[in-house]
Amino acid sequence: MTPVHAPTEEAATEAAVMRKVGLRLVPFLILCYFIAYIDRVNAGFAALTMNKDVGLSQAMFGIGGGLFFVAYVLFEVPSNLAMERFGARIWIARIMVTWGLVGIAMAFVTGPYTFYLGRFLLGAAEAGFFPGVILYLTYWFPKAYRARIVATFMVAIPLSSFLGSPLSAALLQMDGVAGLRGWQWLFIMEAIPAVLLGLAALVLLPSRPSEAAWLSPAERAWLTARIAADRGAASPVADHLPLWKVLSNKYVWALALIYSGSSATSNALSLWMPQILKSFGLSNLETGFLNMIPFGIASVFMIVWGLRADRSGERVWSTALPLALTSTCLLATTLTSSLAVTLLLLTLVLVGNYAIKGPFWALATEWLSAGTAGAGIAGINTLSHLGTGSATWLLGVIKDQTGSFPLALLPLVALTAAGSAMVLALGRAARRRTAGAVPAAAI
Repeated sequence: MTPVHAPTEEAATEAAVMRKVGLRLVPFLILCYFIAYIDRVNAGFAALTMNKDVGLSQAMFGIGGGLFFVAYVLFEVPSNLAMERFGARIWIARIMVTWGLVGIAMAFVTGPYTFYLGRFLLGAAEAGFFPGVILYLTYWFPKAYRARIVATFMVAIPLSSFLGSPLSAALLQMDGVAGLRGWQWLFIMEAIPAVLLGLAALVLLPSRPSEAAWLSPAERAWLTARIAADRGAASPVADHLPLWKVLSNKYVWALALIYSGSSATSNALSLWMPQILKSFGLSNLETGFLNMIPFGIASVFMIVWGLRADRSGERVWSTALPLALTSTCLLATTLTSSLAVTLLLLTLVLVGNYAIKGPFWALATEWLSAGTAGAGIAGINTLSHLGTGSATWLLGVIKDQTGSFPLALLPLVALTAAGSAMVLALGRAARRRTAGAVPAAAI
């Protein structure tokens, strides 16, 4: 007979293990992603002076932004599969050191073609980091924790703009120091931490729970068993599919469409928002401080929404509603020429956009089986970046042709609206499958 105190012991073990894992891994991963995202989007602030120095039009800048995602798409799935082969510790370290070195090299672009090359190489270097970490988190956190953990990890995205905006604006003021332009110092100083953190990852990141010396043998056994039990749950994507079948699976494509609107909005606004705000006649420093506001508010709401999604256990509406808010507020920016109203609308855009991150990835990892998780997560992220790269390029083209940033945001309106509708459709299909209305073999 099971002792009466067993549930209490089980709960105590769970609380202790999750606390240790969370404190050991999550802060370091947040810091790594924070630096990754700064290095990805700091070209947005560099562009305030770099574009004139090296002869970049808005369309050329947009092409460079899009080429980042071309490389990202090409190398993301192979990178995630390599992580499963070589281990998270070694592969995450490799990614970070490589992107840091490329980020430093961005300081020496001389024209459109070197800018294009630098952005392409940066995308190739960073490819695999985000989906690799999402996969890595599934090795350590049961599904009941994933929305809040992913949301906490991904808070690095808005924080990178919240804290990075004034930092980037300040680094632009180093113009002329040691004969370098301010934007060159920006690239160098913001890329060096990536190399240092990559070296630190070799020491601080165990690849799996079995390697965690800071867990007791009983704690490692409990966590391993709990993760294995979660992976035994049914999912709409069958286990151990070949890579080509994972990438052609309709659920992977549908999830990619849902995420493409959020990904495109995150990256496009992180890259272009400094120029959008600067177009109202602000100085570089004013632009830096105003750019902080929407990202700061979004950072807080992102964690609150992820925690709410875990407590309720609801994923579908927790993803669909924020996407609908994002789409509506993006569309509303076309109706105003006021800086204050535009800033308010962009704040709501980012609040909705970042709120979906935790619930969406929790949903995606629950719908992918253990055998397809590595390729599936990378596939979703990769396919979604087809939309991200296209939207980033189109934003520059539309701005050059129309002179209007609000009109340039319309592709993001379409993507986020389509994503909101798609997640509701998938939710209905999942409910029918659970109720037995759709045979498993038909999915």
